[in-house]
Amino acid sequence: MRTPRLTLAAHCAALSTALLLVACATSSTNPPAPDVALNAAIAGSQRSDAAKARDVYRHPQQTLQFFAIAPTQRVLEIAPGGGWYTEILAPYLHDRGTLYEAQYVSPAADAAQEEHTTGAAFERKLASAPALYGNVIVGTLHVGQFSFPVNGTIDRVFTFRNIHNWIKDGQIDANLQAFYAALKPGGELGVEEHRAAPGTTLQQMIDSGYVTEDYVIAHARAAGFTLLARSEINANPQDTKDYPHGVWSLPPTYQGGTADRARYTAIGESDRMTLTFVKPLTQ
Repeated sequence: MRTPRLTLAAHCAALSTALLLVACATSSTNPPAPDVALNAAIAGSQRSDAAKARDVYRHPQQTLQFFAIAPTQRVLEIAPGGGWYTEILAPYLHDRGTLYEAQYVSPAADAAQEEHTTGAAFERKLASAPALYGNVIVGTLHVGQFSFPVNGTIDRVFTFRNIHNWIKDGQIDANLQAFYAALKPGGELGVEEHRAAPGTTLQQMIDSGYVTEDYVIAHARAAGFTLLARSEINANPQDTKDYPHGVWSLPPTYQGGTADRARYTAIGESDRMTLTFVKPLTQ
């Protein structure tokens, strides 16, 4: 449900009349109409049973509808990793939209090998099913610059559980500025991120992988964005956020191995913020 926590007047104050109408329409307490094509992509055979098993934690249908995705949009996903969301976005946008995938390239030299391995596996995935992924445009994001020309052409930018990495790398502001530049006026940024308790220090965020909502909102606003809405779609009240390996103690990573594994399995995946920001029509 695309329902703001803040008052609608606060969200809409900086927007033009046209965008105000859109924001007001999407703030209804009624759930959005089912998106048949999106549901078909989520249920599709291109997704493994293991990927679908995570739907209970990641809520792809509700998350993407909260982000107001549509099959005709130009969508830019940042740091797709193994392609968990790509498997949904690519078939959904295949016929009438465009999907861009930007692999994040860290400025940290010690990240190069892992990024190469992840990127190569992602390329193999796309190459293995050209009928499904042949239209996907793949590039990179490095020090706030995309390798493909997207400025002012994108309807939606999505990032799922990546912001903590960019904070560690000192790239959060450069990346948010790149997203702002890529979006059309009125385009939206959808953010899902592990959520820290208010008052968590910057170093604790870097160490644990959990980030406060206030931090994300402040930096997005500094890049020029307006907060449009928040959702509790990906909340997990069982997540106590106090583990020896931070968020990576929980599934699917289980960084601690067998230690307390039953406990972490029972908790499930992390508590996550889900936010949308808009690039104002007038700047």
